[in-house]
Amino acid sequence: MTKLLFMESDKLTSEAKVLEFLDEGTIILDETIFYPQGGGQPYDQGFIESPSGKFKVEEVRFVDGIVRHIGSFESGSFKPGDKVTLNVNKERRLLNSKIHSAGHLVDLAVNALKLDWIPGKGFHFPEGPYVEYIGSLGNRDKEELKEKIEKLCNEFIQEHIKITSSFMDKENMKQVCSYIPEYIPEGKPTRVVMFGEFGFPCGGTHINNLEEIEAITIPKIKTKGETIRVSYRL
Repeated sequence: MTKLLFMESDKLTSEAKVLEFLDEGTIILDETIFYPQGGGQPYDQGFIESPSGKFKVEEVRFVDGIVRHIGSFESGSFKPGDKVTLNVNKERRLLNSKIHSAGHLVDLAVNALKLDWIPGKGFHFPEGPYVEYIGSLGNRDKEELKEKIEKLCNEFIQEHIKITSSFMDKENMKQVCSYIPEYIPEGKPTRVVMFGEFGFPCGGTHINNLEEIEAITIPKIKTKGETIRVSYRL
C-alpha cells in the first residue's frame, strides 16, 4: 500500500523512496503527495527528481491501494531504493482543489435549503464542473432555485468558513455528515472534510477557507429522470 500523504497535508514538496517500476513509464513509491484521479477530481502533475534523474509525472492513478506515477524521464533514471524528491505542480493542484471545494459548497447550500436530494457523483474538472443528486424538483421553479443556491453559496464564501479534515470511522461520521455513501474505496483511510461544522466524507484535496473561491455562479440546473445536475462556475 502507498502511504497517501496528500490526505494528511497539503504539502507540494516531499521526499519518498522508489519501490519498483511496473514498466518504463510507471513508478511506485513508498508514499506520495501526488493526488491520483478519483472522486471526480483530476490527478496531479509535476516531477520526481534525484541526483540521478528527473521524471515528469503526467498522470497519477490509484489501483488496489497502490499509487501509480505515470510519465517519462526527462533525464537519467532511478533504481529501486533511491531517495527522490516529489514536486507537485502548484497551479494545477490549487485550481483542482478550489473546484473540488466549490462542489461541496453547492452541497452545503443544498443542505441549508433542506432539499431532500441524495448526493450522487461530482465532476470537479475545469471543463464544466457539476454535482449530481438523486431526487425531484417537485413544484420548485428551476430559475428561482438556481438563484437561491447561488446566493447561499456566495454568502458562505463571505463568512470565510474554514475547511479542515480528520480521520474517523463510519459510526463517528454520522455525527457530522448528513449523508454517508455506502461505498468508500478500499485502501484509503476514511476521512471527513469539514466545512465549518458540516462534514463530507471525502478523500480529495481542498483549499483551506471558502474565501479562496471568491465567487461562484450556478449557470443551470438540469434534470433527467430522478437525476438533478447542478452546474457551477468559479
